[in-house]
Amino acid sequence: MDQNDFEQMPTLGDVARYQSRLRGSAIALEFEGRETTFADFDRLTNRVANALIAAGLEKGQRIAYVGKNSDHYFELLVGAAKAGVVMTPIGWRLAPPEVAYIVEDSGAPIVFVGPEVMGHASEVANLLTRAPQVIAMEPGSEHPLYEAWRDAAPDNDPGIAVSPKDVAVQLYTSGTTGRPKGVMLAHENILGGRRIAAEAQMDWNTWSPDDISLVAMPVAHIGGTGWGLVGLMNGAKGVVAREFDPMKVLDYIERDRVSKMFMVPAALQIVVRQPRARTVDFSRLKYILYGASPIPLDLLRECMEVFGCGFVQQYGMTETCGTIVYLPPEDHDPAGNPRMRAAGVPMPGVEIKVIDAEGRSVPTGEVGEVATRSIANMAGYWKQPDATANTIDADGWLRTGDAGYLDADGYLFIHDRVKDMIISGAENIYPAEVESAIYGHPSVAEVAVIGVPDERWGEAVKAVVVAKPGAVIDPQDVIAFARTRIAGFKVPKSVDVVDAIPRNASGKILRRELREPYWAGRDRRVN
Repeated sequence: MDQNDFEQMPTLGDVARYQSRLRGSAIALEFEGRETTFADFDRLTNRVANALIAAGLEKGQRIAYVGKNSDHYFELLVGAAKAGVVMTPIGWRLAPPEVAYIVEDSGAPIVFVGPEVMGHASEVANLLTRAPQVIAMEPGSEHPLYEAWRDAAPDNDPGIAVSPKDVAVQLYTSGTTGRPKGVMLAHENILGGRRIAAEAQMDWNTWSPDDISLVAMPVAHIGGTGWGLVGLMNGAKGVVAREFDPMKVLDYIERDRVSKMFMVPAALQIVVRQPRARTVDFSRLKYILYGASPIPLDLLRECMEVFGCGFVQQYGMTETCGTIVYLPPEDHDPAGNPRMRAAGVPMPGVEIKVIDAEGRSVPTGEVGEVATRSIANMAGYWKQPDATANTIDADGWLRTGDAGYLDADGYLFIHDRVKDMIISGAENIYPAEVESAIYGHPSVAEVAVIGVPDERWGEAVKAVVVAKPGAVIDPQDVIAFARTRIAGFKVPKSVDVVDAIPRNASGKILRRELREPYWAGRDRRVN
């Protein structure tokens, strides 16, 4: 395989064009037995672009995708990019009101819907001021079918001028106010950092002709979309899993000879604990990249023993296109070492500093807010200039909202969260959203939501509630009530009833005080 020239891939559309020229007959994507070569991928993404243009979409407009993972999602993503249209993937597990808000906010005139959420389509449509066109990704509904829609368009390159600074993807991240924010990621944000990292030639980040990547994390997250694009950019075969299934992950590794994959520790734990895991041949597996939370040492030892490959921790966020800090394989010591608690060192081309409330750098070893600057920093929040200005300063430094410190060797240690976000498995959950859902319960006077340690998911959602005068609260009733209003993964796993919620003089909930009993004895408040 010829060496990749990353300079020839300044936009997502160029990734398809370049890899088609370089290795047209090689397999780009495999999904449930359907294989697409790089030449086919280039041609099919041209059709997507031409179909969007024929539908009247103009540069800068959004389309939405609601569904599980599919090779067709990546066709839509790159095809839209060729037309200058922005892809907005939406989590298939979100409740209809949450989906409706994102569709409305993005202004998408076309929504591509997977079979798993087609049943919600009419409910979502009823919540919108203007119903978009719905295109079904798979047969089984009355809506037009994706493949027929795509294949009615010509496969010539649309020839639309697209700049690396144009927005390519809009991922929604829940806001602390309870309303999701659209994170705008430009072509250069997504590809620029990965190009710099590739040129640094780190062993774990180097791809060879026979590498096969497993794309198992949800595409509505940077972990799914970003990882899928890394494989395409490097000209490697990507095996797309419809959803994360621990038994199927072992099948993929065994049958498809997977060499690299990205997962969250909670997912790794489920996979490694399967009885079959001890009998699978992992000799092809080179590296497992993991992120969203640190890995407990005992789990790491078990994974290193069973998988027998290199491990690389990834720290980042949607607003930074994913990874900005990594803990290399050589720092993963099954015997344990101080660096095992670190998030790691900055990726090539990434600057990291730790600042105080006024934005001044703090001394080595002192805890403050982690800030970062690189080409991977987002273009901003969609239609929210104030939120953008509060996150990225005039010099390009982005506040992560995480608290941590740098040691003398430049290793970043995450100490706590400035924001109150809960990470459960691979999902980001904001207390304000959950609190908003629970506040409507007829017996609840006050509610505070916190993350508590969970051996399986890292953190679990807990609601702490105060009853209205004369009311009696049934915790299971509160959980059932929340389930009707928000996605299942955001619903509290437990509810505590208390006499009063601790607040400061200005009335702000003292979440640290609420969390303390559950996190006591742990050296970090991020599990």
